[in-house]
Amino acid sequence: MINTVKTFILMAALTALFMVAGRAMGGQQGMMIALFMAVGLNFFAYWNSDKMALAMNHAREISEVEAPELHLIVANLARRAGIPKPRVYIIESPTPNAFATGRNPQHAAVAVTRGILQILNREELEGVLAHELGHIKNRDILISSIAAVMAGAISYLATMAQWAMIFGGTRDDDEGGSPLATIVMMIVAPLAATLIQMAISRSREYLADRAGAEICGHPKALASALNKLANYNKQIPMDVNPATAQMYIVNPLAGGSLANLFSTHPPIEERIRRLLSM
Repeated sequence: MINTVKTFILMAALTALFMVAGRAMGGQQGMMIALFMAVGLNFFAYWNSDKMALAMNHAREISEVEAPELHLIVANLARRAGIPKPRVYIIESPTPNAFATGRNPQHAAVAVTRGILQILNREELEGVLAHELGHIKNRDILISSIAAVMAGAISYLATMAQWAMIFGGTRDDDEGGSPLATIVMMIVAPLAATLIQMAISRSREYLADRAGAEICGHPKALASALNKLANYNKQIPMDVNPATAQMYIVNPLAGGSLANLFSTHPPIEERIRRLLSM
C-alpha cells in the first residue's frame, strides 16, 4: 500500500515538474508540442514494447516440448495470479536473470536466461517467475510508459529550449518565460525527471516482490533467489542494452555506489529484508 501511494505521489511530482518546466522553457505552445511528440513516440513504444524488448535481448520463444517444467510452473503461477498464461522465452546467456514485458496481461511474455535454469531450485525459480507475473498483473508496463511519456516530454522541452536560445533567443514575457528560468530548467528539469522516473521503477520492484511472494507463497524462496542472482550478476554482468536493464529482476549491469542513485532497482539487501519480514 505504501509503495502504491508512493508511485502516485511520484507520478504527480513528474506531472507537476512537466507543467513548471514547460511553462518556463517553452510557454504554453512549446509545452503542448513537446507533450504531443512524447505521447506519439511512447504510444508506438507501448504497443510494440514486447517485440522490441525481446528482440533487443535476443530472446527466443521456447515451446512446451523444449521446456515442459518451465511451462508448467508459469501456467500454475498464472492461474494463481488470475491472469492468462504469458508466452515463454529463453535467452542464451549463462548469467541468471529474468524479465517480463507486454502492454497488458493478454499480451504478455516472460523471458528467462539459460543460467537461471541452472542455478535455482524449483521453489526459487517459482519465486522469480511469480515476481515477473506480479509485474504483469500490476500493469507495470503501462505505468512505466506513462512515466516515460512525461520524462520524455521534459527532455524534448529542454532540447527545444536549447535550440531556441541558439537560433533565436528567448522572450522575457508571459508566453516564453525568462531566459534565466529557461537556462535553469534546461539543466535541472531533465535530471529531476530521470530521478523521479527511476524512483517510480524502484517502487514497482518492491510491489512486484510482494505480489510475487503472495502468488508463489514462498517469500523466503524469492529472497534466496534474489541473493543468488545479485551475486552472479556482479561477477558476470550481462551484455545487455542499458535501455532494457530496468526490465530485469536484478540489475544486469555492474555499478558502484554513485550509480545506485540513478538505479532503476532498489538495493537487494532491502528487498530481501522486506521479503523475509513477510
